[in-house]
Amino acid sequence: MTLHADAVRRLETWRPTSDEAALARKRTLELLADGPVALTRAHRAGHVTASALIVDGDGRVLLCLHGRLGKWMQLGGHCEAGDATLAAAALREATEESGISGLVLDETPIDIDVHEVRCGAADGEPATPSVHYDVRFLLRCPAGTREQISEESAELGWFTPDDLPSPLASGTAQQIPPALARLQT
Repeated sequence: MTLHADAVRRLETWRPTSDEAALARKRTLELLADGPVALTRAHRAGHVTASALIVDGDGRVLLCLHGRLGKWMQLGGHCEAGDATLAAAALREATEESGISGLVLDETPIDIDVHEVRCGAADGEPATPSVHYDVRFLLRCPAGTREQISEESAELGWFTPDDLPSPLASGTAQQIPPALARLQT
């Protein structure tokens, strides 16, 4: 199965966690109708990305202060040619950006958020307006692990859901309740 086929199948069968996520799911499936290019930066009108909310055993979430955007958010980013699934792309990105190995992936999305960005092409072209159709997953963090800042982040930090940092990227807080609910199942 290709990354595109996985994305379509996963989103067609996913039960959205909110009304906003249901609308974002519909918009993302419409984008995926453009074919596999909709998962790449080459699709300049917008493309599907994959991210993950890392949660520890105490219910704290790991967020990064994005180096270019200057806002706190979950870890994640663009899909790559070697990614077999959206969930695998989210795991790869979160592992690279957190330095944490052994993260445990829940392959069912917790949220989808559609947001405007300034996004550079893969070959280093200047950033231009685009839209990310971000499919978000839950990653459980093994006890005793330590995060390590990557070149994409200015800072990493653990936060309780009732004491999130500022400035927070739009759409970041909305994924926390479904992630915590998933931990209870």
